[in-house]
Amino acid sequence: MTMGRIIFYEDRNFQGRSYETTSDCPELTSYLSRCNSCRVESGLFVVYEKPNFMGYQTLVRRGEYPDNQRLMGMTMSDCIRSCRMIPAHRGPFRLRIYERDNFGGQMHELMDDCDDMTERFHMSDCQSCNVMDGHWLFYEQPNYRGRMLYLRPGEYRNLREMGLSNVTRFNSIRRIMDSC
Repeated sequence: MTMGRIIFYEDRNFQGRSYETTSDCPELTSYLSRCNSCRVESGLFVVYEKPNFMGYQTLVRRGEYPDNQRLMGMTMSDCIRSCRMIPAHRGPFRLRIYERDNFGGQMHELMDDCDDMTERFHMSDCQSCNVMDGHWLFYEQPNYRGRMLYLRPGEYRNLREMGLSNVTRFNSIRRIMDSC
């Protein structure tokens, strides 16, 4: 299994002090006064605008990201504050989504991507889920657009409490694979 490796820099264009990690980091300001660019040497990571894996988030893969404002693509603070390494997953993907919080309302099981939940399942909303296998991204808009939410295996009784303010609903879901 390949380990991920990401390097954060205080300033844009990979300038200033740097901090390197191969695992989750809930608080980057413990190591850097700010973080305005990053370089992913290997693996996949989700970077967050707030500490403790909260706020806006973006999936980053191998490559260079010289300006976080452009990377995050939204109005936010100018810094990345935390990151989560996404482990490689080999095997099946399985997820149950529920229309209401606490696993209430309609339930549907997914084993593949869904580009439009409203069209496919005729669900008015998705407010809770159970990730049984694999790692998933939930998107605010159809066709994997808008703000996203990263979910790893576990039960999520209320997706609205996952640190994303102003997200009214999720409309598409994608498995995290090397090609996503």
